[in-house]
Amino acid sequence: MTTPDNAAEKPAGATADTAPAATGVAAQNWETASAEPQYRAAVVDLLGALAYGELAAFERLAEDAKLAPTLSDKAELAKMASAEFHHFEQLRDRLAAIGAEPTEAMEPFVAALDGFHRQTAPSDWLEGLVKAYVGDSIASDFYREVAARLDSDTRGLVLGVLDDTGHAGFAIEKVRAAIDADPRVGGRLALWARRLMGEALSQSQRVVADRDALSTMLVGGVADGFDLAEVGRMFSRITEAHTKRMAALGLAA
Repeated sequence: MTTPDNAAEKPAGATADTAPAATGVAAQNWETASAEPQYRAAVVDLLGALAYGELAAFERLAEDAKLAPTLSDKAELAKMASAEFHHFEQLRDRLAAIGAEPTEAMEPFVAALDGFHRQTAPSDWLEGLVKAYVGDSIASDFYREVAARLDSDTRGLVLGVLDDTGHAGFAIEKVRAAIDADPRVGGRLALWARRLMGEALSQSQRVVADRDALSTMLVGGVADGFDLAEVGRMFSRITEAHTKRMAALGLAA
């Protein structure tokens, strides 16, 4: 997953120089925080969703490599796919380490994520690049926002697997070059990115709504700093980050 320019890992209102000290669950390690059964269940859900997301990203990048116009492009996507699979392995191993069966943790999210990918299957190479950069980044922004409220051990893992795999710069370079070569491409890709935005936000909201532990963590006070108003602000920040990414691609939001 790619989130090259988002700072959502900082709590709301933080700056680079004045980040507030962590409080509540965010100030605890996993051993302490997981004593709360509801919090533990929410983290298992979160890691399960992330793990399947990384596995799906690996599969999709490997498939997208078939559409690559050059051997160097194909090799670049293969490298990114490998990085996504490594992220999946980290999450799978963490689930096992905390006593959760990885396949069972991922299973509740398969239908929603597979449905999203079916509804947003790219028709060509450029749409695939925009999807990986824009679509995946929306999901990553959401997970980064949640990670800011997690225990220190889980937060470190989540932020680590959300590191940019190199797709951001690669996508920007290729999409901008394509628009320079044929400006008409920009309009088509802008419409595509808007569709991805709507589908990705809907999918994120469905994932939370369908899992009681996750929804309770977000709006029930299990994780500090979240209430209904903050969830609204969170999605506003995600939308703003999307607008910046569209500009980086040379597309109208």
